[in-house]
Amino acid sequence: MSEERLMSKKKPTYPVCPELDAYLEQYSRKTEIPIFYEDLLRFSGSIVVYDDHGEDTLWIRVYYSDTERREIDESLKRVYSILHSDGSDRIFQFLNVDAVDYCTFGNSKPFRIKVRNILNDNFTYFYVKKADASRIYGLELEHLLSPYNINFLVYGNTLIEEHIAGIPGDVFIKEMLPDCSPSEKSQLAKEFVKFNERCMIRLLGDMRSYNYVIVPMHDFDHVVYRIRAIDFDQQSYEGKLKVYRPQFFKENNPMVDLVRSRLLSDSVDQYKVEERSYVAKRILSSHRRIGRLIKIARADHISTPENIERLKSEIYDLTHDVQFKACKSMGDILDVALDFVKRNYEDVSMRQIIEKRIKI
Repeated sequence: MSEERLMSKKKPTYPVCPELDAYLEQYSRKTEIPIFYEDLLRFSGSIVVYDDHGEDTLWIRVYYSDTERREIDESLKRVYSILHSDGSDRIFQFLNVDAVDYCTFGNSKPFRIKVRNILNDNFTYFYVKKADASRIYGLELEHLLSPYNINFLVYGNTLIEEHIAGIPGDVFIKEMLPDCSPSEKSQLAKEFVKFNERCMIRLLGDMRSYNYVIVPMHDFDHVVYRIRAIDFDQQSYEGKLKVYRPQFFKENNPMVDLVRSRLLSDSVDQYKVEERSYVAKRILSSHRRIGRLIKIARADHISTPENIERLKSEIYDLTHDVQFKACKSMGDILDVALDFVKRNYEDVSMRQIIEKRIKI
């Protein structure tokens, strides 16, 4: 299936409703910041950013007038301090804003801020984006349901996201995957199965290879790979179930081929069950916070009626759970999907307890 037919041409930006705003404040996601997304749009010029191979990265490096640059630099240092420290100005003297880059590709059109510590030349990035309800739900669900914590802030119409370190999936597939050992390829295949399952469960769409990163971790005498999403724009929006399954994007074909060549079907099923169990455990351990978030999402408007009708129909065809037929919103679908995973986990756990008691 072609990319154009699989994905909608453009997803609209959905505003943050008062209930979601209150949730963000309760869980320390809402913090007053000294600069807004629109302030960074006042750049006076730009140059194209190329990679090490001389190819266009689709980012442009923007610059501002001298008077605005001083104010913007101070404000961005403050944002860095709020995101990564205590929000005070004590560390400002050690920081330098090396670059402000703007991406003209995709829906979010983010700014990427490079901040360097002048004492040791260590640097990191953070992103300034338009606050979009879909993206915020995606970030919060990633924090609660995935193995990874994620740091972000919202204030008004501006979203601040921390940088997620890793090798972009498309770069890894092209430049590093061919040189991986057989055992590393098997491990990558396993991680892709689990990543694919996790995205489908929590309805995170559009995980093409440039929307996730590969994170290599050294463990004793070998390297362990993890896959992390880095773009949460397509949370619970599209109507096609395939959009929420990374395996159906052509950019991920090399990863799908790995799964086919390196894993037996029984192993694939095992890893799917493992990931569903992990998600179920996270739901149970954070049920109050997740419950409040899902309650807000159920009443929120983050997709179209056509997408809602199509998605609940396709998920019903997959699960045969009649509760999907009664869904009226994307939040309803997400609620039933997570409950479906939790119920299956609890049913299996209870069955194991009963079987153990019978044996005793």
